[in-house]
Amino acid sequence: MAQHLETGKKGEEAAAAFLVEKGYEILERNYHFRHAEIDIIAKKNKILIFAEVKTRVNLSYGFPEEFVDATKRRLIMKVAEHFIFDRDWHGDIRFDIISVIINQNEIRIKQLEDAFY
Repeated sequence: MAQHLETGKKGEEAAAAFLVEKGYEILERNYHFRHAEIDIIAKKNKILIFAEVKTRVNLSYGFPEEFVDATKRRLIMKVAEHFIFDRDWHGDIRFDIISVIINQNEIRIKQLEDAFY
């Protein structure tokens, strides 16, 4: 497996564990609709959370969360819309970005709640 794919997978694993530790229930991981994907769909306190995980091993090109552009946000919202209708969800929703920085053996995670809408 390519190094960047392994890094991304490790970041998603860390993000999921981070959310569980904070009391979230993970409903789906890598949920696909057409050609788009949401990394993590979770629930906490009757709020459905759609989380995009961005992982980097260094900050030479910027912070991970800076790589969720307008196109990516639109794709995530389309997939979220499909999930909401598919599951007949009528509660609140939120879009988060989870920034993961893996530096040697240290993993730093930052959750940006309500990152976009």
